[in-house]
Amino acid sequence: MQAWLAKHPRLNMHFTPTSASWLNRVERFFRDITVNRLRRGVFTSVPELVIAIDEYIAHHNTNPKPFIWTKSAADILQKVIRANSRLSSKQNGTLH
Repeated sequence: MQAWLAKHPRLNMHFTPTSASWLNRVERFFRDITVNRLRRGVFTSVPELVIAIDEYIAHHNTNPKPFIWTKSAADILQKVIRANSRLSSKQNGTLH
């Protein structure tokens, strides 16, 4: 992977905390397709499901918009650290 990234310098690898799936754009896309199309649908066959997914993607791609982060990576990571700390202290408090 590092050799491939070296040949494609415009791309950067970012690792997101496992507790922050909301930071992962792929996870966000799967959430959106699930909420906006699949959860409401009734599919009687796999081909129907594939068609629904293909139609959603085609519609989604008709007017693509780049995602622009409004916070710095440091700001986001600090928020994740604070949230994990609070969650951990609450969980530990209920165990004692």
